Amino acid sequence: MNFLDFLSAVFGWIYTLSWSLSFYSQPVLNIRRKSTSGTTVDFPFLNTVGFLAYLIYNSVFYSSPVIRHQYALRNHGHTPTVAVNDIVFAAHAFLICTVLLTQYFLPSLWGFDRAPGTRPSRLGLGIVSGSAVAVAIIIFVVTSVPEGADPATAWAWLDVIYTISYVKLLITFVKYAPQLVYNFRNRSTKGWSIWQVLLDFLGGILSIAQLVIDSYLQGDWSGVTGNPVKFALGNVSMLYDLVFMAQHYVIYRDDGTVKDGEADSLLERGEDRRRLD
Repeated sequence: MNFLDFLSAVFGWIYTLSWSLSFYSQPVLNIRRKSTSGTTVDFPFLNTVGFLAYLIYNSVFYSSPVIRHQYALRNHGHTPTVAVNDIVFAAHAFLICTVLLTQYFLPSLWGFDRAPGTRPSRLGLGIVSGSAVAVAIIIFVVTSVPEGADPATAWAWLDVIYTISYVKLLITFVKYAPQLVYNFRNRSTKGWSIWQVLLDFLGGILSIAQLVIDSYLQGDWSGVTGNPVKFALGNVSMLYDLVFMAQHYVIYRDDGTVKDGEADSLLERGEDRRRLD
C-alpha cells in the first residue's frame, strides 16, 4: 500500500467516524432536555429514508457483479469508488436516524412530553412519496427493455440504483431546509445541536478528499462523475453546515438562550463559585 492508498483509507475511516458521531448529539441533547422542542421531525424523517436509499446504493455498488459490470461498461472499465466504510457509515446512520425518529413519533417511550413539530410536513411527505414513485417508474422501464440490449447505452439495473442514489441526493438538498426556516422564525438555535453540524462539516471535507484521492489513483476522474452522490453529499452538507454555524455563532448568538454544550460549563462555574463561597 502506497502513501495515497493509506491516506485514502485514513480519510475514509475518519470521515465515517466523524459523520457517525454527528448522529448522536441530537438524540443525546433531546434526552438531556427531555424534549424535542426547538427541532422539527422533517430532518430525522427525511434522513431515515435518505440513508436507507444510501445503504442500498452503496451495498449494491460494492457487492453486485451485475451492477459493477454495467458501471465498468459506462466508465472506461473502472470499478465504482465505493469502500467498505461507505457501507458501514450508511448502515449506522440509518439505525441511529431510526432511533431518533422514535423520539418524535413515540415521545412517551422516552418520557418526553409531545412537542410541536412532531408531524412530517407536506413537503417531507411529498418528497418521500414522489421518490418511491420515481424508483417504481424506472424499474418498470428497465424491465421493459428488450433482452440482450447493451447496458452501456440502454436502460439497465444500474439506472435503478442511480435513481435510488438520487433519492438520497434530493433528500440531502432539502432535509436541512425546514430546520433552517424554523431557526429563522424563532430567531434562535436552541434545541438544535451544533455538534452534529461541526462533525458533519469535518466529515464532508474528508469524504470529498477520499473521493478525489481514489479518482487520482485510478488516473480517471470518472471516479467522481461516476459517483456523483458521494461528491454532492459532502459539498451540499458543508454549505448547509456553514449556514447553521452562522446562525448559531453569529446571527442568533445573543438570543438569550443557553447554547448546546454551554450548559455543562455554566454548571461547572456555579460549582466553582459555591466552593469559593
